Amino acid sequence: MPGTYLPTEYLPVLIFILVAEAFGFGALLIGVVFRPKKPYLEKLLPYESGIDPKGEPRTRFAIRFYIIAMLFVVFDVEAIFIYPWAIVFDKIGIFAFIEMVIFILILLVGYIYAWKKEAFVWD
Repeated sequence: MPGTYLPTEYLPVLIFILVAEAFGFGALLIGVVFRPKKPYLEKLLPYESGIDPKGEPRTRFAIRFYIIAMLFVVFDVEAIFIYPWAIVFDKIGIFAFIEMVIFILILLVGYIYAWKKEAFVWD
């Protein structure tokens, strides 16, 4: 009968989500209530690698930092795609091997292009 059933299979998932959220908020609330509150100047300063902060926190970075970060992510993700292929290589045959060779050639062309554009030069 249409409209007379409820998705009761999702009830345990909903309960699990509610318990997880209650645990997270409860842990934060317990921390706020019971932790010692003794602020002083050194404690309130931003801390980064043991060096006292100098200048404005919102400085501009060279675009080269972002380009290198994006290249790292791209090549890292592509390496992750190669791993499952290597695990099942003996089962997938020569066609998948040719596909992977083409895939690696495309990556190599991108790497050479980035190298020619001096994207890897760190100034």
